[in-house]
Amino acid sequence: MRGSSSMDVSSIPRLCLSLIGFAFQRCRLSSDLCRLSVLLSSPSASNPSVLQVSISDTGVGSCLEEFHAFKCPSEAIASQNWDGSLAVRTTSISDLEVYHYQLNLRETNPIRRLIRLPSKPKNGVKFSGTEVCLCLSESIHVLLAEIRKYFQKILVLNIPNVAIELVAEGADIPGSRLENVFLANEGNPLPSSASNIERLKSGLENYLLKHGQSLSQKCECFPWKDLKVGSGTACSMESHRRSGLTVEVVIVLSEVEASCSHIKACSSKTEVYILSLVLYFKDFSPCSIPQSSLKALTSIDWKSFGLSLGDVDPDGHLIEWENSPSHIAMVVHSYHKQYPTLTFLILIVYFLAQVFCVIYIMQLPLTCRQGYESISEA
Repeated sequence: MRGSSSMDVSSIPRLCLSLIGFAFQRCRLSSDLCRLSVLLSSPSASNPSVLQVSISDTGVGSCLEEFHAFKCPSEAIASQNWDGSLAVRTTSISDLEVYHYQLNLRETNPIRRLIRLPSKPKNGVKFSGTEVCLCLSESIHVLLAEIRKYFQKILVLNIPNVAIELVAEGADIPGSRLENVFLANEGNPLPSSASNIERLKSGLENYLLKHGQSLSQKCECFPWKDLKVGSGTACSMESHRRSGLTVEVVIVLSEVEASCSHIKACSSKTEVYILSLVLYFKDFSPCSIPQSSLKALTSIDWKSFGLSLGDVDPDGHLIEWENSPSHIAMVVHSYHKQYPTLTFLILIVYFLAQVFCVIYIMQLPLTCRQGYESISEA
């Protein structure tokens, strides 16, 4: 098993996903309705690998510290597919101008890393937003696929004030233009007073009903219906040194049909294996499962619930269960930039086990459930 803090994609797409993540945060922090737009354009038919990328948002304006502290993948900086420069335009609602900057991530001197260019007056118009542009040598189809998957996962968070637009233009795009719009919970809107955990529950249900486990590309066969959902929240105590950490977990079960002919096909082993989807978010951004959460997940005594844990793929967001009676999906979201103490990790383990136990028992036939409850009471 292995864990990482970023999604397992190549360096150039990972760079773009990081910039999109910053834009999403700026929208999320705004009290107004916001638009996040990503435009991929290949202007040259003779050289379609030259790709212009524009990432814009109407959220709160960007602060310079965001780009000063930006940690770009070292592979992307050294790549021959990108010159290391970003063009940035940004303004806050109270600013009188739109500020222009040129950021050179290959520059080691912090003074020359971010250069301010002439700004433009807003002429009394009040608005806020940021646009980041870069030029790459990358396949538009590869980048488009990664960004689309990223946005599909972002929708699980169910942030209501952000509308997302993804546009691709190029000579090798059918019809020369492809446009996707992503809206949070568009078919079943939640009230504005809904909590983060309520939005997470609704977002995961919608995700499974719409996509199933298709994003894993390993198993696309399971129908999700008659969902049983459990959730819970664990919070560490605040102190003068840290603001605390919140971990939210949602687990969804769907009964495995006995006639499903795809179960054994999903595994090369003789036992019946079920692939389980796990989505992990940190500070409202999708990422791979970190090592601390993997330890918490694998340290649970799953056999006491009648399950046996198989292989774990943190980058592919998949867990393999032996002889599970249910399809299982899980989403974990931790936010506030604090690291949990050992005591808090133990609480997370216990919390995960309790959430799973409750909905697992509810999935059992009534006679088995009554027997289990009798044993528990004894």
